[in-house]
Amino acid sequence: MAVAEKATDVSGIADEDDLDEEPGEVIESAPPLKVGEEREFATYGLKKKLLKAGTGWETPEFGDEATGESYLQTLLDGTKFESTREREEPVTVKIGEGGVVKGLEHGMVTMKKGEIALFTVPAEPAYGVGGRGCDVPPNAAVQFEVELISWIRVVDLSKDGGIVKKILEKGRRNESPGDLDEVLVKYRVALVDGTIVAETPEEGIEFYVKDGHFCPALAKSIRTMKRGEKARLIVQPQYAFGEEGRDANNGFESIPPTSVLNIDIELLSFKPVIDVTGDGKVLKKILKEGESTSSAHEGATVTVSYIARLEDGTIFEKRGVDGMQPLEFITDEEQVIAGFDQAVATMKMGEQAILTIHPDFGFGSVEIRRDLAVVPPSSNIVFEVEMLDFIKERAPWELSNHEKIEAAGRKKEEGNLLFKKGKYHRAGKKYDKAADYVSEDVIFGDDELKLAKTLRVSCWLNGAACSLKLNDFQEAIKLCSKVLGVEFHNVKALYRRAQAYLEISDLFSAELDIKKALEIDPQNREVKLIEKKLKQLQAESNKRDAKLYSNIFAKKLKVEKVENEKQDEAVALEIAAANTLASPCSDRKRSDC
Repeated sequence: MAVAEKATDVSGIADEDDLDEEPGEVIESAPPLKVGEEREFATYGLKKKLLKAGTGWETPEFGDEATGESYLQTLLDGTKFESTREREEPVTVKIGEGGVVKGLEHGMVTMKKGEIALFTVPAEPAYGVGGRGCDVPPNAAVQFEVELISWIRVVDLSKDGGIVKKILEKGRRNESPGDLDEVLVKYRVALVDGTIVAETPEEGIEFYVKDGHFCPALAKSIRTMKRGEKARLIVQPQYAFGEEGRDANNGFESIPPTSVLNIDIELLSFKPVIDVTGDGKVLKKILKEGESTSSAHEGATVTVSYIARLEDGTIFEKRGVDGMQPLEFITDEEQVIAGFDQAVATMKMGEQAILTIHPDFGFGSVEIRRDLAVVPPSSNIVFEVEMLDFIKERAPWELSNHEKIEAAGRKKEEGNLLFKKGKYHRAGKKYDKAADYVSEDVIFGDDELKLAKTLRVSCWLNGAACSLKLNDFQEAIKLCSKVLGVEFHNVKALYRRAQAYLEISDLFSAELDIKKALEIDPQNREVKLIEKKLKQLQAESNKRDAKLYSNIFAKKLKVEKVENEKQDEAVALEIAAANTLASPCSDRKRSDC
């Protein structure tokens, strides 16, 4: 029996997320069954006896289409009431849709490919109190001998039955394409009656996932596929061409309104695209994956070859091709444009990639003359680059204590030079690296400990100065607090932390730090200046508070005045009414008085 295709009937497919727990044995850590061994499951008191071991480790899930060859049903006394062994083709059932009794479904999801097992199913999850005609009496336990040949994984991608994917052939590796990636896909689209309405060439077609292709269901499905995976998609109209359908074009048939589509699809390959800067301004499309597991990272000495082009294909520079020498540079040292620098730092040995760089990370808004052509202002540029070699900066754990202190000193000086040039972000990174070399986790000897501590404190203080320049006040507070944790009397740390507190309007904390700094160094000019600024801010704050309270009191007085006037008016009305009632003419016409 061939695998049944019921394109419009997907309501019974259970999604794996909907199950409270995965069906399994009483003890999850129990050893695998041996041939001839029987075990009882927690579910329904179901028993399983292994007759032939299967292969692999995977088992089907609810919603999958399982195909069985030997399928024998008997009562406990051995009476046979049904068998599929006489059939020429195996039987296919959708697990979880009632194709077989509930107890057997829970047994089938424990089986491996090629396994044969005998299941003993109690009456309740079998045929229950009614039995089954004259074959199975009421309240009878039954036995099923089953061979699981194979199964097709079925996934409800849209969670509403709108896109159902049947995995016909599993893919290679555990990677799926993302929105930015470029995929090579082969597919054929047919209506329920088999009419082909679209088909790619045999070699497939390339497109970016984010751009979509053919219909909305295709991109959504591709995001779930692995390289080399083959699948059949059953797509309802709302994820295809809806109530309008599609006119005939490019030699393909039209698609009638409200059509259900069957799409056979294969993900041949894909090229990952990495958003290096996180804002889409530097994209790296990997043409060939690297050989190593680690990338160059910042501070590495890299050797690359490349061809640089404008978007129209004009080549403006080459290195390492056509007999030219490759380029060697140190990443994160501003020796090349920022986008190229950051992208190359993410590359592995032997990796080939195409970099697309926005002007903000390229040559900006100025015209640049290069070896082979002029780069116009505000140009997007494209590099086809290969990582030939790189030498990573030695990690702290690879150095001796003496080397760590020397490296920390060099990094600190590099940070100082960058700070003087106004390059505060890069300077801050240098100070961070320097502090890592002489981290508190490192065990230094007595002679080295004092020097390491001095370097560490100096780097934290300088890092805080960078953070203040970059308006990252919380980071400045964090770094200064680190210093004060080891040197509570450090005036620079108190001063810089007070600056940060003032910027975030925490006047109380700023005042505490300023007072403490002046206790330690009463004549410190910088601290006195910031104290003046604090007093100005406090005065402004007090003025705002006074105005606020004044407005509140004014509003309160206004409300009280209105309420008092209303009360006076009410009392006057009561008095007038009382006088009217007390008058001797109150019940007669005024002309009679």
